[in-house]
Amino acid sequence: MGFIKHVVCAMSGGVDSSVAALLLKKRGYSVTGVFMKNWDSLDESGVCTTERDCEDAYRVCRTLDIPFHQVSYVKEYWHEVFSKLLKEYERGGTPNPDILCNKHIKFNHFHKYALNTLGADAMATGHYARTSQEDEEVFQQTHTAPPSTLFRDRFETRNPVRLYKGADLLKDQTFFLSQVSQSALRQTTFPLAGLTKDFVKKIAAEAGFHHVLKKKESMGICFIGERNFENFILEYLEPKPGNFVSIEDGAVMGTHKGWFTLTLGQRARIGGQRDPWFVVDKDTDTGDVFVAPTTNHPALFRDTVRTDRFHWVTFDPPPELVKTQMMECHFRFIHQMPLTPCTVTLNMNGSVWITLSQPVRALTPGQFAVLYKGDECLGSGKIMQLGPSEHTLQRGREQMAAAAQHKDQPSPEPAS
Repeated sequence: MGFIKHVVCAMSGGVDSSVAALLLKKRGYSVTGVFMKNWDSLDESGVCTTERDCEDAYRVCRTLDIPFHQVSYVKEYWHEVFSKLLKEYERGGTPNPDILCNKHIKFNHFHKYALNTLGADAMATGHYARTSQEDEEVFQQTHTAPPSTLFRDRFETRNPVRLYKGADLLKDQTFFLSQVSQSALRQTTFPLAGLTKDFVKKIAAEAGFHHVLKKKESMGICFIGERNFENFILEYLEPKPGNFVSIEDGAVMGTHKGWFTLTLGQRARIGGQRDPWFVVDKDTDTGDVFVAPTTNHPALFRDTVRTDRFHWVTFDPPPELVKTQMMECHFRFIHQMPLTPCTVTLNMNGSVWITLSQPVRALTPGQFAVLYKGDECLGSGKIMQLGPSEHTLQRGREQMAAAAQHKDQPSPEPAS
């Protein structure tokens, strides 16, 4: 019999990571629970939510009789996630901090801490996701440094790990893992891979984890919690007042405190307007935010996006894409939104153009375009550029038709 394998489990003080640690212990592994602190925060009543979560995680570890550690990545989070997030807002985009946090913190700094500092054989998280590896294969992996070349060497990993949706498709969290490196994924196990959320809650109740079961699902940006987003972001960015401008006739409808307080598709709060108006575009040079009078206005619908350098989880880039320069798959840019069929083309610099089978509402720069083929999550790229909206195309068609009509009209006879 070999040595008992040591797994470090990321503990958030929530039900999912608590059950993940319990299952690992039941499988006979030596488990260490670690709580990660990324943000110094007080909720509305002045209570530090991080301390409460840390206490909850500690109680679970005590119940399971496993060692508990806490580690702070407040500084790393600020530099590698939050400052990038502020820059994205200033550029007019809407970032996704959860994807960035997994990429830079949990599956980078924390992953190295688990394997190098604590000497673990693997790390585990409470994500609803699975990989192509069995646990035994995870423990056989050796740590390799990431490549320095633009595209990964296709021969460097004989059996690259694939990332698949978890069994609970409603809770599936591969969207948030779509930027994780191959090397971190190779040394990670997801104990909740085959379980549904309801079943996880049942296990937690039977184990007596009542204090974590009572907690609300964490929603929204991790460090903002339930606070008002506009007030929060204005603590960090100077207000840059500008106008709300109608996309239809260019009329000024009202004013806003800064384009970064608004995201495409959201309702614009415009004083004195009885009917709702929605944000459809931004001009960061003039500070104008363009709005339209209906939630499904053509100015909100587009069917093409360009990403930055795309992060392919397994094959970089996929052989099919290299061979034919084109690949059919599925797209989403919001967690849990329905998948849309799409065609992907690869650019020389590793970025991709994604053409959707039908226009999608409120495609947003700064968000991540995440691609799937069946159950497999192929990876993601940040949306950098949008194709023309249905409104723009419609106007273009009308102008062309008007021009053609004008051309066909007989010119008046010159007077004799």
